[in-house]
Amino acid sequence: MIVGRRLLRGTLFDFVTDPSGGAGAVRLVQDGLLVIEAGRVVAHGEYVVLAPRWLDATATLDDHRGSLIAPGFIDAHLHLPQIDVIASPAPGLLSWLERYTFPAEAGYADPARCAESATFFLDELARQGTTSACVYGTVHPQSVQALFEAALARDLRLVAGKCLMDVNCPENLRDTAAGGVQDSADLAARWHGRGRLGYAITPRFAATSSRAQLAAAGELARAQPQLYVQSHVAENLDEVRWVAELFPEARSYLDVYERYGLLNRHSIYAHCIHFDAADRACMAARGAVAAVCPTSNLFLGSGLFDFAAAAAAGMAVTLATDVGGGQSFSMFSAMRSAHEVARLRGQALDAFRLWYWATRGAALALGWPQVGTLEPGAEADVIVLNLRATPLLARRTARAGSLEELLFALLVLGDDRVIAQTYIAGQPMKPAAAPTPTAANTATS
Repeated sequence: MIVGRRLLRGTLFDFVTDPSGGAGAVRLVQDGLLVIEAGRVVAHGEYVVLAPRWLDATATLDDHRGSLIAPGFIDAHLHLPQIDVIASPAPGLLSWLERYTFPAEAGYADPARCAESATFFLDELARQGTTSACVYGTVHPQSVQALFEAALARDLRLVAGKCLMDVNCPENLRDTAAGGVQDSADLAARWHGRGRLGYAITPRFAATSSRAQLAAAGELARAQPQLYVQSHVAENLDEVRWVAELFPEARSYLDVYERYGLLNRHSIYAHCIHFDAADRACMAARGAVAAVCPTSNLFLGSGLFDFAAAAAAGMAVTLATDVGGGQSFSMFSAMRSAHEVARLRGQALDAFRLWYWATRGAALALGWPQVGTLEPGAEADVIVLNLRATPLLARRTARAGSLEELLFALLVLGDDRVIAQTYIAGQPMKPAAAPTPTAANTATS
């Protein structure tokens, strides 16, 4: 008899295949049972069928009837150090970096600051139902060290890397071309593949790395192809012009990374807004992933991602919050903003497509077939969605005429209150309450 079994009862929802393929892509079990052992799903189906076999004195039954049980969200791009500059006003990306982001990141020279922030950051992910993420540290190795330590303790699936920046940034945030990449290699040797952790070679963006540093990063990527690569590309027109001035030999912003060997099937590039057809074709050919950040792009006025052009080119697309350019850790917000961006472009995204990009589609794009699904054998990263979390949501979901209507209402009206529980590897992780602020508001005007 197996000890430590956890059973989740409720309405089970996940994707069997890409919803663009038509009927049969969505799986729904109205009164379902999800059986979890040793951090993995071992059975999925009707409660009445599975309960006689699995429900015994050794099992813990979490009864979530009336709620939706689904795979946890996957956030493909966000920044650990920007939790304290989220919701900061600025006229655009570059001024936002200079005024808020770089000063905040300088504080991560302090290991105690790194440890406290990593705990808060991961608590917030759990509170918002995010169970896997791709994260940027600062230039300081200790920022990533603290993040990995905290994630390992929670058995979280997380990819992270220290930023590489050796030019065009504040002096106190600069590494060196060789030293920064060596720090990355050392961190990767210690953490990549440990638990469910992965290391990402992380040039912040082309403008803040010298040619020597980009070349060294590319050499590391070729020498260790199991590592991820993450960076920013074509987010803002001012940034695009600046990169063109710095790298006149490159055909485009994306081509800078291509030239240095930083574009491959383990590459995750945030934004990808100001692309042409050749850029999209290159992303598709290399198997690189676009982490689309619509909340951030709207907030900073960076532009509108072209979902239709990306689909036509065969680009892999995921959604991301881009905290702190994005104003929320919530993937509901990212899905809602993606819908709005598409509408502003005269395009339309249905609820199934948006949820797929935030769950199973993201997992497959990132090379994680074992997450983003409730299939037996999957890692048990699961969220419970309270359909009555607010009076308005309860009223609207009660009148939903289809699953798509229900999902659309959730992504439009939902926030952290909808997340009744977050399970990481089968263990409940959502904090009981929002953390208490550690410092008083010091604003005087």
